[in-house]
Amino acid sequence: MKTFTSGATVSQGSYKAFIPNAINRDWEVSSMEVISLLSRASRLLGQLDMYSGYVNIDLYLSMHIAKEAMQSSRIEGTQTNMEEVFMKKEEVAKEKRDDWEELQNYIKAMSEATGSLQALPFSSRLIRQTHKILLQGVRGKHKQPGEFRTSQNWIGGAAISDARFVPPPHTAVPALMSDLEKFANNESNSLPELLKIALIHYQFETIHPFLDGNGRIGRLLITLYLVNKGLLKQPILYLSDFFERHRDLYYDNLTLARTKNDINHWLKFFLTGIIQTADKGIKTFDEILQLQKTLGEKITTLGSRAADANKVADELYTNPIINAARVEQIIGKSNVSAYKLIADMEKIGILRKFTGGQRGRLYAFHEYLSLF
Repeated sequence: MKTFTSGATVSQGSYKAFIPNAINRDWEVSSMEVISLLSRASRLLGQLDMYSGYVNIDLYLSMHIAKEAMQSSRIEGTQTNMEEVFMKKEEVAKEKRDDWEELQNYIKAMSEATGSLQALPFSSRLIRQTHKILLQGVRGKHKQPGEFRTSQNWIGGAAISDARFVPPPHTAVPALMSDLEKFANNESNSLPELLKIALIHYQFETIHPFLDGNGRIGRLLITLYLVNKGLLKQPILYLSDFFERHRDLYYDNLTLARTKNDINHWLKFFLTGIIQTADKGIKTFDEILQLQKTLGEKITTLGSRAADANKVADELYTNPIINAARVEQIIGKSNVSAYKLIADMEKIGILRKFTGGQRGRLYAFHEYLSLF
């Protein structure tokens, strides 16, 4: 994009803040590299989306969202593993419960935001509503949940004087977010949707409209936008894993756009993330289908217990962590029968004990977890 100018650094007295230019305007793509990557990204996204048409996608959405929550929160410093995401609060070690609660908020925010798209457009209202859920009752609960900031923030550094980046002053946030919203919903703008969301993510992270949770909301918006615009039927693509693995490049490319007016490096990085993530998602779904087949073959070896094992397996696809009490409920039989079935499912490699004593023992569907 030859005509891209990012904005200007403006003195605010004792510090300087960066105020980005509006993005709701006409754009011209001139880079053949960007066009080539866009073509590949669109093709792979279409292939990934096909799975939501012939696979019972609801069985797997909880896993995708859980992985995204874990990876997105990990970027912010939260350390929780996949097993813990699916555990109950009382089953998680006390020192990790704050992290666990933040992850549960992320999962709830993603689910409710996706559901809200039926009634709400991709908008500042939806963004604020999602942010409120994200910070409800956790460490950021005192940082204006659901409201754009009314004070200056900064990124990196113990004080604003040595910050890595200072976003625009709070007085500029409403107008900038209004411009972002208009751009997202401007049907007369012919820019391809994948490039639009790349620009929206860049602009959102530059505005940094909240006091806390900007990174998580900014990454979540990518998936919401793809669903809202019909590029995906279900929220099955998340870029946090790619951003986490290439963290330095992520920040470098955002900085390059702001300081050198070089948006093309950011666009290429973003599209590469779509390509790699969609390709990985396609392979994961293929592996899930193969796992279902081999799992069915294993279960048939259990003879009279096969019917009960199938009931438990159906549950494991939505929550891969289980205990004896839950198995009792699923099969409608005694505690002794539940433990016998668990033992059988351990022997054939479906379940694996991973924590707890005799009474608090938890089991994981480890083959399924490993795919994510």
